[in-house]
Amino acid sequence: MSERSCLSIILAAGEGTRMKSALPKVLHEVARLPMLAHVANAAARTGGNVAIVTGHGSDQVNAAAQSFAPNARTFVQAQRLGTAHAVLAARSAIAEGYDDLLVMFGDTPLIEAEALAAARRPLASGAAVVVMGFRTENPTGYGRLIEDRGELIAIREERDCSEEERRIKFCNGGLMAIAGEHALELLDAVGNTNAKGEYYLTDIVEIARARGLRVLAEDVAFENVLGINTRVELAEAEAIWQRRKRRQMMLAGVTLVAPETAFFSHDTEIGQDTIVEPNVYFGAGVKVAAGVVIHAFSHLEGATVATGAEVGPYARLRPGADLRDDAKVGNFCEVKKAVVEKGAKVNHLTYIGDARIGAGANIGAGTITCNYDGFSKFFTDIGPGAFIGSNSSLVAPVTIGAGAYVASGSTIVESVPADALAFGRARQTTLPDRGKQLRERLAAAKKVR
Repeated sequence: MSERSCLSIILAAGEGTRMKSALPKVLHEVARLPMLAHVANAAARTGGNVAIVTGHGSDQVNAAAQSFAPNARTFVQAQRLGTAHAVLAARSAIAEGYDDLLVMFGDTPLIEAEALAAARRPLASGAAVVVMGFRTENPTGYGRLIEDRGELIAIREERDCSEEERRIKFCNGGLMAIAGEHALELLDAVGNTNAKGEYYLTDIVEIARARGLRVLAEDVAFENVLGINTRVELAEAEAIWQRRKRRQMMLAGVTLVAPETAFFSHDTEIGQDTIVEPNVYFGAGVKVAAGVVIHAFSHLEGATVATGAEVGPYARLRPGADLRDDAKVGNFCEVKKAVVEKGAKVNHLTYIGDARIGAGANIGAGTITCNYDGFSKFFTDIGPGAFIGSNSSLVAPVTIGAGAYVASGSTIVESVPADALAFGRARQTTLPDRGKQLRERLAAAKKVR
């Protein structure tokens, strides 16, 4: 298969008005990645080049495609005249002479590279067209794949089926593989004699057979060809994708205490022997090493967590959070764009942003790095072994030296040398009986009102 050249054409021209959105349908996300990107990635894994045919929202789609498929060529279907017409928008690419042509849809985010490879395989043995189909106990609404002696002879829309054909449970999935040597002649032969006056890709099945070419149907799981048209279907696709990912994670040695409550992004990486407790969310860009514990109700995004670290419960790691070996970020803590070095502890009710926490340092409950003045961000550097007492405010830019000790309740506005003890709080004044007097005065004032 790897020796055969392939062009994958992804049709992304539909408006998707049923999504009720200004965003083009194929840019709606599954697992924090546009549907179109899922399809492009699957195509890329089969080898060869990728072409994207756009229509409605083409500027947005083309701009987005640059981020996830920078090498893909884009074409515009100026008029919506059917699927075969859309494929021919990429005529110049098809004419370059690929061995295999894959036709895919940008709203089928669950397509797997293995299914695409299976569809291509018969082409190497002489088939001219391979249609991807699925089997279902409830085929109502789907076009049926009509076979005879192992070959596909027609794709019949349900409204055109005989009673016998309606009982067929093998249905058209829409995706197709075409031998490159026949692709243009078959596509050019598609007419527009149907009621809508459109050019249907499915017509090439009967066209190919009429020319004595071999046409087959490849049986794939329904999920692979599931098209998304509404937000309800988008949520269903998300659920399927998450179920796949959870299984993959667990088979790779990750413990998911309550699998159905863990939510992953398309690029989440987790090492073996890591434990993920219930209700944990992984946003984009998260890498977790082996032997980590992620406690319940934690939220991670754009973060890196090294071996032996511990996160949560109820912790939030924002982009740029970098926890090194055996570091700990505990309950109700938030870390953003900060390194927490080996063995350092940020245990309770704390915000650490734009900072470095040195190895073995301890950050007390309620500590805040005051990193933003309303206009600019500033850095806080806390040295190895430093101890920051509870309820301290570190006003950046500021440096706390190695082994330094900041007394609880301090507001630190100047750097603290290594091994120094810093107090940054007002002297306490205690006035006997004044508390009682204050209460009496306030109570009397309330009665007057």
